Amino acid sequence: MLLTLADDVRVILIKLADRLHNMRTMDFMPRHKQLKIASETIYLYAPLAHRLGLYAIKSELEDLSMKYLDPDTYKFIAKKLNEKKAERAMFIKKFVEPIDEIVHEQGLVADVYGRPKSIHSIWNKMKKKNIPFEEVYDLFAIRIILDSAYENEKADCWKAYSIVTDLYRPNPDRLRDWVSSPKGNGYESLHTTVMGPRGQWVEVQIRTQRMNEIAEKGFAAHWKYKESSNDNGLDQWIQKVREMLSNPEANALDFLDDFKMNLFSDEIFIFTPKGALIQLPLGATALDFAFEIHTGVGATCIGAKVNHKLVPISYKLQNGDQVEIITSSKQTPKEDWLNIVVTAKAKSKIKSSLKEEKRKIADNGKEILERKLKSLKITYNTDNIQKLSYFFNRKLNC
Repeated sequence: MLLTLADDVRVILIKLADRLHNMRTMDFMPRHKQLKIASETIYLYAPLAHRLGLYAIKSELEDLSMKYLDPDTYKFIAKKLNEKKAERAMFIKKFVEPIDEIVHEQGLVADVYGRPKSIHSIWNKMKKKNIPFEEVYDLFAIRIILDSAYENEKADCWKAYSIVTDLYRPNPDRLRDWVSSPKGNGYESLHTTVMGPRGQWVEVQIRTQRMNEIAEKGFAAHWKYKESSNDNGLDQWIQKVREMLSNPEANALDFLDDFKMNLFSDEIFIFTPKGALIQLPLGATALDFAFEIHTGVGATCIGAKVNHKLVPISYKLQNGDQVEIITSSKQTPKEDWLNIVVTAKAKSKIKSSLKEEKRKIADNGKEILERKLKSLKITYNTDNIQKLSYFFNRKLNC
């Protein structure tokens, strides 16, 4: 499936549709099959849908997986959501009315509505914050979808943001700007969390109709709008898939873990000294950044300056860091570098370099041995090599 993805991404859309159909019709399957298919889905298919920007499919796959993997919790949250449905609808109506009114007064054309969060995302929040269902306040998100011309999109989004934050107090730590720097899967939106009228936090998502179509339909909409968009995150991602598949791990499980870590994890945005933007997976180090710039830079990296401060190659980068790599012509990749890097590209290049180094050492050793045997008038052949390896108690690799 992954090999096919590198050739034609449309095949993955069919695979995801097929998997979604399987998940919807699993009620009468044997329990062991339900567990196997649901585990595969949550491990690979749901993250793949997320990476292609197919949020509706991703959410449904996650919820259906949870329905079979953790049925008691799934039923509990579903029941709780249903009990508070009318109360939520009333809250959303009161919250949205003043926003809707001022947005239209300001001359913006927009739809403002509430969207419930998925059961799986609510459960994740409960686990992450170690809180009961009653303490999860953001059971829904408010969406503002603007009808804007492409050239006015950014200005209109920030205008709507200003309206919302004038009405409700924002949490400054919860602003997410994916309009200026879209996610790798093409997702564009402004997210903010504001204090609602009842003293509870409410997430507000602001985007245009074009951005919303990309958020809902992902990959397909990305290609529809490609001509008017500067974002090529999906193209870069598919290129990374091709790179990974050209040098796969010998161990299939290690390869899958690397694939998942690199292509489905949260992203951080790092700047070069000249201001170019590089996307890396969360947890990436200065050495990962060096290999992302160029293989030669990575191979000779001895350290880095992060925000003008010297750091070791193992330094874990943070979102927004500016990084300058320090190199030395005497430096070469080391075995322990494999424990420092997280990106598949860096691991692949380091392994390739180490193999090349071992091959050179072996060639030099062979040349020395041939010369020594020649001086002793002994023929260099397999039989004599085996005798030497047996005498020195060394395993023969050939």
